[in-house]
Amino acid sequence: MKTIVITGASDGIGAEMARQLAQSGGSQMALVLTARNETLLAEVAAQCAAHGAQALVVKTDVSDPVQCRQLMGRAISTYGRIDALINNAGISAQALFAEVQTEDLHWYEDLMRINLWGSVWCTHAALPHLKQSRGSIVAVSSLAGLVGVPGRTAYSASKFAMTGFFEALRAELKNAGVSVTTAYPGVVATQIRYRGFNAAGRPAGASGLKEDDAMSVETCARLILEAMNRREREVVMTAKGKLGRWLKLLMPGAVENIALAALKDEVKPK
Repeated sequence: MKTIVITGASDGIGAEMARQLAQSGGSQMALVLTARNETLLAEVAAQCAAHGAQALVVKTDVSDPVQCRQLMGRAISTYGRIDALINNAGISAQALFAEVQTEDLHWYEDLMRINLWGSVWCTHAALPHLKQSRGSIVAVSSLAGLVGVPGRTAYSASKFAMTGFFEALRAELKNAGVSVTTAYPGVVATQIRYRGFNAAGRPAGASGLKEDDAMSVETCARLILEAMNRREREVVMTAKGKLGRWLKLLMPGAVENIALAALKDEVKPK
């Protein structure tokens, strides 16, 4: 039986990956589902169990390193192994840097503790077990981790940091047989941007991005899982994202203009 730990599994991309894994793996799949909302986790676990998979709910705040270690301990004590860790937990933010007050800058660090350090702490705790299983690590980053997005200085910083960390870790683990896949979704039809921080560090309640062409959660989850199963290095999910990545090397100013154009008019810098 394959055991997969998914952080940020209570809704959105994480919950959908759990459902797809349960559907494809059935009774041969054990899922360790973690997030801060235990009620929503239980609902996802029930959906996975309906496909025959086992699902363990472990309420965890990944910004706390002790809880990250406890999470992996629960996974091992319950199932005896970890075959994959999907670092999906994250929080978004939409704020022009000049509009953030000095007394509110602390939320930049709060966001970094979740997006970067949560992945670092979970990966460190799971690593000995992943080496034993010659398993897989997935880091769900963002196109904002490849191209700086205006209004998302904090979010881009955390995702760029994830990109660098997991790129270096991939090289370190090459001889250990552990694959590291970094996923770079673009705009996906989830609620993450609505719950993300505004300039004051409170839930924004709205998205600053144009979302007419948002990718479905189902498609995003499927692409990430396919890349994990193929043990790919990374997956950039949209043609626009692939183009922007290479255009950045040749015409960085044009990429900045494209990024600005993706913002709604009311949140663009004046």
